[in-house]
Order: sequence, then structure tokens, then C-alpha cells
Amino acid sequence: MEESKRFYEELGFKVNFTAEIGGKAVHHELALDGFTLGIASKDSAQEVHGLNPGENAGCEIVLWTDDTDSAIQCLLENGATIYSEPHDFLDGGLRAGWVRDPDGNPIQIVSKNSRN
Repeated sequence: MEESKRFYEELGFKVNFTAEIGGKAVHHELALDGFTLGIASKDSAQEVHGLNPGENAGCEIVLWTDDTDSAIQCLLENGATIYSEPHDFLDGGLRAGWVRDPDGNPIQIVSKNSRN
């Protein structure tokens, strides 16, 4: 969880809330441009809320950018791994690619396609 916190801070997110249990951080909320992202430890999700988060593949984070390729390159340089190379879709109107953050969560990076 701390690695993912640092990853999102490198992207410009700022921590605005941290929940601790027994003096240990178990949940962080980070904000950027009015968007709040919550990350929590699997142990706390299970112990506190009775959830079984599995492998974090139940949702994705979508981030819009002006340049998908450059944004993905920046993410890779900051600890992400490639999940799907950037590609055009919706009749070439959009360009998207996916990376995984350090905890394996999928992040879609999408932009209006400037190549058209």
C-alpha cells in the first residue's frame, strides 16, 4: 500500500486522509483535481469490512490526459507495468492504453486522439 501511495503522489495526488489501526496506516485517500482515490490494505478490507478483495481486478481507474503515449511512458518510469500498449479505438477518436500500478490495479490512460 505504501508503494502505491508513493506512486500516486508522483503523479500529483496529495494525501488528504489516512486511517490507522494500532498505529499502522491501513487506508489512504489521495486527491487530484477534485478526484479522490482511496487505497487500503487487503488485510484491513478483510478484517474491518469483511471483504475479500482478491487480486484487485474488479475495477479500473481511468485517467484522461492530453497525450496517452507520453503519460504511459511517465507512469512506466514511476513504477507502473504495461498491461496494454497504447492503441486507437472508437473509429480512431480515442487513444488508450493500460498500465498496472504497483499493487496490480489496472489504470486506463485515455485521450482524444490528436493523430486524426
